[in-house]
Amino acid sequence: MKSVAVARLDLSWLAGRIGERTARGIALAVAALIRDGEVPPGTRFPTVRELAAALSVSPATVSEAWSVLRGEQLIDTGRRRGTTALPPPPGTRPGNGFHGWSAIDLERGDPDPALLPPLADAVAAGARTERLNSREKDFITPRLLAAVAPTWPFSPEAWTVVAGGYEGSLLACRAVARPGDLVALEEPSAPRLLDALRGSRIRIVPVQWDEEGPRPDSLARALEHRPAAFVYQPRAHVPYGRSVSADRVAQLADILETHGRGTAVVEDDHLGPLATTPLVSIGRHLPERVLLIRSYCKAYGLELRSCVVAGAAPLVQRVRSRHSLSMVWTSRILQDAQAFLINDPATTLLLRQAREQYRLRRTALAEALRAEGFDVRVRDGLMLWVPVPDETRALVTLAGHGVSVAPGSHCFVEPPREQHIRIATGQLPDDPGRISDLAALVADAARG
Repeated sequence: MKSVAVARLDLSWLAGRIGERTARGIALAVAALIRDGEVPPGTRFPTVRELAAALSVSPATVSEAWSVLRGEQLIDTGRRRGTTALPPPPGTRPGNGFHGWSAIDLERGDPDPALLPPLADAVAAGARTERLNSREKDFITPRLLAAVAPTWPFSPEAWTVVAGGYEGSLLACRAVARPGDLVALEEPSAPRLLDALRGSRIRIVPVQWDEEGPRPDSLARALEHRPAAFVYQPRAHVPYGRSVSADRVAQLADILETHGRGTAVVEDDHLGPLATTPLVSIGRHLPERVLLIRSYCKAYGLELRSCVVAGAAPLVQRVRSRHSLSMVWTSRILQDAQAFLINDPATTLLLRQAREQYRLRRTALAEALRAEGFDVRVRDGLMLWVPVPDETRALVTLAGHGVSVAPGSHCFVEPPREQHIRIATGQLPDDPGRISDLAALVADAARG
């Protein structure tokens, strides 16, 4: 019998399609290539050693990825033919063939564009800003200051505006600590806070959470290391969705006053006015040491790139100084457009409706997951925290069905003992059947 030639993947092409150079990243990237048909069934992969060398990783890392893909029946390894792609396995439950999940954000936690307010009137109002085209820098325009000041949980000494929540987190971390300094960070934490600290070469000591917020005993132990700052999320915490209680805030303030006199405090209010719970700030107790970052992007849209940073004057001045290095400032037009939206009654009504819609979507998926046996709790935010036995296997299995969710391990300084995935809920379809299908997919992925 005449043998059939087997196509072999180009090594450089495959290496270029793999972003995260870990076993999980390799497995996810290859699973997506097989799922999307870019690697047809029967295609032969480079050897483990060849791919490891091209990715600058150890052969054990590639072997671990191959083991996951074999377990998901996406590849086959034989002595003669080497490692080849298999046809993606069919869905195991009715409805698993729905191909729309790849177009829905289940990973980042972005807002639903359909629930954002219109911007035409706001931009028109912003164009009437004072001192239009002036070369003088406005750290915050008078209109925006008047709009946000009544909503602030304490009385800041100074204010400034930056271009979005991540920039606010990055500048705040660099304002309170220098490369090599130590910072106490809540754990688990938002990946963007971890990224901001690591990217600034700042060392981290974790502070553990419980039901009410960062634990006082854990903060006290962290303060023994004399960190330059304590960084945490006061409400809609990523990944838990919890908010810090007023009693816990008072306890944390007391510990900081007693054991951490040289420690600044950074509060990251990433969800802003879209959060369902009020923000209680350590700034009520220690205003001279607090820097609060509030992003308005998820509530009003990304186009305005609106984030207000306010608090102790020396800390705000450091943010301004570092911001000035980028030579990019939020325009007066965009600042006053944001002020218009905050004050506009029609937009306030739309924001209230959006907040309720997000709550319904979050609750619907949580209930469907609980029906599948998951211990999932509904609180706040645009993400759900879902326990799984094996994070990598769950991610790869879901990717095989076109479902891309976020790893829970990215919320920790060191790999955690318990494993989770994070599922974004802001753009979920308002169809109970589709929500049930998604929960079933997650259950199948978790059970392997």
